[in-house]
Amino acid sequence: MIIGIPKEIKNNENRVAITPAGVKAFSQTGNQVLVQKSAGLGSGIEDSEYIQAGATIIGTAEEVFKKAEMIIKVKEPLSPEYNLLRPGQILYTYLHFASSLELTKAMMDRKIIGIAYETVQTEDGHLPLLAPMSEVAGKMAGHVAAYYLALPYGGRGVLMGGVPGVAPAKVVVLGGGTVGTCAAKVAAGIGANVTLLDISINRLKYLADVLPKNITLLISNQHNIEEEIKDADAVIGAVLIPGAEAPKLITKEMLKIMKPNSVIVDVAIDQGGCIETSRPTSHSEPVYKVNNILHYCVTNMPGAFSRTSTFALTNATLPYGLEIANKGYKKAIKENIALAKGLNVIDGKVTYRPVAKAFNLKYYPVEEVLT
Repeated sequence: MIIGIPKEIKNNENRVAITPAGVKAFSQTGNQVLVQKSAGLGSGIEDSEYIQAGATIIGTAEEVFKKAEMIIKVKEPLSPEYNLLRPGQILYTYLHFASSLELTKAMMDRKIIGIAYETVQTEDGHLPLLAPMSEVAGKMAGHVAAYYLALPYGGRGVLMGGVPGVAPAKVVVLGGGTVGTCAAKVAAGIGANVTLLDISINRLKYLADVLPKNITLLISNQHNIEEEIKDADAVIGAVLIPGAEAPKLITKEMLKIMKPNSVIVDVAIDQGGCIETSRPTSHSEPVYKVNNILHYCVTNMPGAFSRTSTFALTNATLPYGLEIANKGYKKAIKENIALAKGLNVIDGKVTYRPVAKAFNLKYYPVEEVLT
C-alpha cells in the first residue's frame, strides 16, 4: 500500500503522523511511504532521517494526497484539504466528528474511509490511540492552569502551590479518566488543593488508591459541581464520552458563581467542550473571557510539545496502521474489533453511532457496510 504523510496545517500543529521507525516498519512489510517535505521539522525530524528509513520525500501536499492510498495524519482535515481527498481513500487520523457537522458532511461527501484514532477501542473499553495524547493534554492542563492564574495573563494572581502562611490554589477537575487523572496529579504535585469529580464510584475507589492525599474525590453531579466551582481558582474540564459530543457540565449561568478571573481549561474542547461557553481556540490566541472567567480551549494542546507527542502518538498508532496496510482495511477491520470501532465513515455513510446521533444522521452498522 502507498502511505501518504502530509504536513499538518492546523495552527501551531507541529506534530507529524510518523517517525523514521514507523517508515522503516511500513517499508519492511512491502509498503511505500511518501512524506511531504519538511513535515517532521516541527518535531525535530529531518527529511534525511525519513529518507534513510526508506521514505520518499514529496514536495507538496497535493502530490501526497494524489498518490497515496492511505493518508495518515495527526489532526482532522481542514477545509483546504477537503478536496484533496478522493473516494475510497483511507484517512487514518483524529477526526472528532461529533464536534463539527461541516467536517462530518465534507468527509461523507468525499466518500472516504475514515478511521478515527479517538474511537479505536478495545474490548475492555480502553482507547489506545487517544490515551497517549490524553496523557500529554492532561499533564499540560495542570501547568496551563498554573500559568494563567498569574495576574498578567488574566488570572487571579494566585500561586498554584501557595507559600507557607498563604493557602494554595483550589483546582477542580471534572472527569477522572486519563486526562483528569494526569491533570490532578500535576496540580497536586505543584501543591494545589485538588478536587476531582467523576460519575463512577468504582473509578473513584481506584483513584483513591493511586492519587496523592491532597486530592479530594467526589461523585460528579450538578449539586457537587456547583458547590466546588464556587471557590475554585481553576477548573479543568476532562470529561469524555468516546466519539460523542461532550456533555455541558458548567453552564453560562453557573459562571456567575465563580470567582472573578478564575481559569477554565477545557481539554474536552476537541469533542465540543464540557463548558457551555467554551469555543475552540489556538496556540496563537489561546484564551478569552466570558463573564470575567478566563477560558483556555486550545483544540490541539499536545502540538505545543510536539516531539514528545509525535513519538508517543506514533508508538500507539503504528501497529494498527500496519494492520490496515498489510491486510487491507476490510480484512483488518473484520479481524480487529478495536479497529472496527474506529471506522466512522465509509462511502458517505456514518458507521459510528454517537456521530450519527450528534447530527441526526442515519447510522449504518460496520458489519453491514463491509458485507
